[in-house]
Amino acid sequence: MFDKNRIITIANQKGGVGKTTTAINLATALAAIGEQVLIIDLDPQGNASTGLGIERRDRKLSSYDLLMGFNSIPETVQATAVPNLSIVPSTMDLLGFEMEIAQDSDRAFKLRRALQSQEARAYSYILVDCPPSFNLLTMNAMAAAHSVLVPLQCEFFALEGLSQLLETVDQVRRTVNPSLDIQGIVLTMFDARNNLAQQVVSDVRTYLGEKVYHTLIPRNVRVSEAPSHGKPAILYDLKCAGSQAYLQLASEVIQRERRRKAA
Repeated sequence: MFDKNRIITIANQKGGVGKTTTAINLATALAAIGEQVLIIDLDPQGNASTGLGIERRDRKLSSYDLLMGFNSIPETVQATAVPNLSIVPSTMDLLGFEMEIAQDSDRAFKLRRALQSQEARAYSYILVDCPPSFNLLTMNAMAAAHSVLVPLQCEFFALEGLSQLLETVDQVRRTVNPSLDIQGIVLTMFDARNNLAQQVVSDVRTYLGEKVYHTLIPRNVRVSEAPSHGKPAILYDLKCAGSQAYLQLASEVIQRERRRKAA
């Protein structure tokens, strides 16, 4: 592994928790303050690609080609409408990835190999958006990453799902990536009027302490609307509560990185 940049996997085996929304908007916020950022879309659904305005017909090369070693980072990267933000888009080809590499001895390290190129070091942050399950795609993402960022919905079953994910991270740490760390837990879809949401926030902070970001990502209509326009919420409506929260989250991420480097 190299430390010229920071590779962060955004993962949660539960769907609908704001994982892709977090990937898109955190990346946009980091790019807005001058960081060179790359998103790698590892979800066959390709929602991160769609949410950044990359039409399916324009995805000539994809993360599948990168993982399989057919093409390199410079060949698969596409620019987005956001300055300083690029993406390796996803296609449905990823659905066959697991079956194609099942017998390969390095099946968990395809992405790590691709990101050990000189071209990958041009990005200060690489965010990997995972599918909502623990499979070989997610394993590749975690094997390549320095850390895992976990979006967690403020709902009743949140802690149960979080426990499973933390066990998965421990498993990856024991088997393929000893240096993998928890970057942080991002509490999403927070509704201040909901007593249950308040209780979830309290429970998660008690359970995980400083690993939980201070920023709460609120439920926000404008954030939900933005992907249908092929834009991050921060471009779609900068002043809405969701966009402002993601800007705060980016600030927290950078502050944590500074503290980590100083330690």
